Amino acid sequence: MATAAIAKNTKESIFEWEGKDKNGKLVRGEIRAGGEAVVSASLRRQGILLTKVRKRRTSGGRSIKQRDIAIFTRQLATMMKAGVPLLQSFDIVARGSTNPRMTKLLTDIRQDVETGTSLSAAFRKHPLHFDSLYCNLVEAGEAGSILEALLDRLAIYQEKTMAIKSKIKSALMYPIAVMVVAFVVVTVIMIFVIPAFKDVFKSFGGELPAPTLVVIAMSEFFVQWWWAVFGLLFGGIYFFFESWKRSEKMQMFMDRLLLRVPIFGDLINKSVIARWTRTLSTMFAAGVPLVEALDSVGGASGNAVYALATEQIQRDVSTGSALTTSMTSTGIFPVMVLQMTAIGEESGSLDHMLSKAAEFYEEEVDEMVKGLSSLMEPFIIVILGVIIGGIVVSMYLPIFKLGAVV
Repeated sequence: MATAAIAKNTKESIFEWEGKDKNGKLVRGEIRAGGEAVVSASLRRQGILLTKVRKRRTSGGRSIKQRDIAIFTRQLATMMKAGVPLLQSFDIVARGSTNPRMTKLLTDIRQDVETGTSLSAAFRKHPLHFDSLYCNLVEAGEAGSILEALLDRLAIYQEKTMAIKSKIKSALMYPIAVMVVAFVVVTVIMIFVIPAFKDVFKSFGGELPAPTLVVIAMSEFFVQWWWAVFGLLFGGIYFFFESWKRSEKMQMFMDRLLLRVPIFGDLINKSVIARWTRTLSTMFAAGVPLVEALDSVGGASGNAVYALATEQIQRDVSTGSALTTSMTSTGIFPVMVLQMTAIGEESGSLDHMLSKAAEFYEEEVDEMVKGLSSLMEPFIIVILGVIIGGIVVSMYLPIFKLGAVV
């Protein structure tokens, strides 16, 4: 009994080995075992002479991102649908992962499940990677013996959410990149180019035009106080994002502001609505009661305004109000979403109607991103033309004036 208990408590790891078979042919592979001695004994029984063995590295590597979790969910759902046992599925995914941190995470979860812990409880031990929505859906799947179907639904949800986020990032990336390049170019001009022009203008001895004097004064300030300018700029950006991340008041202010920003505000609002409806549809279809489902929906929307509205909806629904009535009282949901929700409640197909609303807004986001990409280019060209073109023209004004005198 004691020996069995010790064996059960031994932490297994994945070992990569290399050896020769009975014919002297070089063979390689991987095996899960409690130590190198176990690996050697196991391979010896198979007629393999071990020459090299090492424990797979589980430290280092890049951080685990949402994309890694989405890929894992899709792989796990596919294998379980194909009838592969749960523990074996974890082994296959862990071996196939190129990220040591992901391999360690999956190995830890597998060992918890192997000792009798439920899959949802094993996931809850890693809240940094598996949020409450993920764990609640897995728990509902285990309770209803429909884990394969819910993992598939969860994978679809994550893929759709990631697609929306990537589209918004792609829409914002171009203008941000251009503005950063413009800042670098202006900095180089202010520190190195304009002082050279200033020395040339001194030899002229004449009076310089007002725009040229303004640009030279800005350059002198920049050259003298460049460390303060960069310190304030980068320090301000750092403290701004840190306060945004840690302060609830700042999050609420920024989330309200982002929804009202011209052009981009409508895009962010539609993406938030798409995530909100997609999350509620997925939770409700999984059999999670509406009041409990609303716990995860607000946070998954990614916007503090909608999170507060969801809390209000949850309180109203728990006291007996209809979902449509509660959503209408918040005043932030579009008429189309309210109509779809009302039809879903009346027909008993709320999850289907919310899914349709999510698909509609996902398509809207896609179309807006395509439109913004073509719309932003002329605006950026005008801004760069005014800033950099204005500096260049102001530097050449004295030269034009000198040419007119000659």
